[in-house]
Amino acid sequence: MVNRRKFIQLGALGASSIFAKETLATNTFLSEERQLKTNKIKFAIITDLHYDLMHDSDRRAKVFVDAMKQQQPDFIIQLGDFCMPKTENQKLMDVWNTMPGEKYHVLGNHDTDHGHTKEQALAFWGAPAPYYSFDRGDFHFVILDGNEKSLTKELSGYPRTIEKKQLNWLKEDLRKTKLRTVIFCHQGFDNTINGLDNGMEVRYLLEQINKEAGFKKVILVFSGHHHMNYHNEINGIHYVQINSASYYWAGGDYQSKAFEQEFYKKHSILKHTLVYQDPIWAVVTLDGKNNIQIEGKETQMVGVPLEKTEIDIHKDVYPITSKIDSRKIRYK
Repeated sequence: MVNRRKFIQLGALGASSIFAKETLATNTFLSEERQLKTNKIKFAIITDLHYDLMHDSDRRAKVFVDAMKQQQPDFIIQLGDFCMPKTENQKLMDVWNTMPGEKYHVLGNHDTDHGHTKEQALAFWGAPAPYYSFDRGDFHFVILDGNEKSLTKELSGYPRTIEKKQLNWLKEDLRKTKLRTVIFCHQGFDNTINGLDNGMEVRYLLEQINKEAGFKKVILVFSGHHHMNYHNEINGIHYVQINSASYYWAGGDYQSKAFEQEFYKKHSILKHTLVYQDPIWAVVTLDGKNNIQIEGKETQMVGVPLEKTEIDIHKDVYPITSKIDSRKIRYK
């Protein structure tokens, strides 16, 4: 039988135990919150190197990798049109793989040129699948394959659709994570000039995921492919286009005079391009405080200045340029 004094002692112990647990829980919560607000993630993006047609692509790749060895981001990623999976391109992979740490790949439409398959490209790069996801720190990252053939319509040019199977996978992947999410795809979801054919459908899926979650779960989408430089915010999600590391495609009718005619005999495709003097890329920092900082690079175009080429700089709506803008953007 418990006497009154013993009862009071037991009650005091129980109360102190409860308060101790509450204090511990509160401290743990605050510690996690504090960590979330200081846990930065930094990664570097390069896209559209076009190793198979650029005359100095070895140099461009090395300049990027050497710079990243100095900056030491958490990972690097290429957004497609990197290289075809053929033996002579092992030189590029040897340079790429000297970079310590995690390295990721996104499939571009030109990576499977000349009859190569996605499976061959992925195996050559050491990539696990056409689309997949991973976590780093307090963020979730998703790599998508925008090169699927539409099952419902005939499209000219390269395949540029995300079909139902991949869309269903994306929906389930996003539902499973509780982390803020960044998405990478070669083709732009927000570009109707040879961008993702069902970009609106994918954007709507992302918006519904955010609505279902009750917060901005998907915050940011990066694309390459268009060799442009722009940023759109659509219904609270940021869409950022990363410019090519190498050139702008001016069109089959354009005849460049940036190099001597002997050069174009060996590199005929570049006759129709505006070649960037040096490689450009972007370094992105997510700071856990709703801030996204993009540090872009800028270079010049080789040969005749853009304003003297007689090219309409708005032929693809967004102005032609040889830079990637630095940006500071926020999500809520």
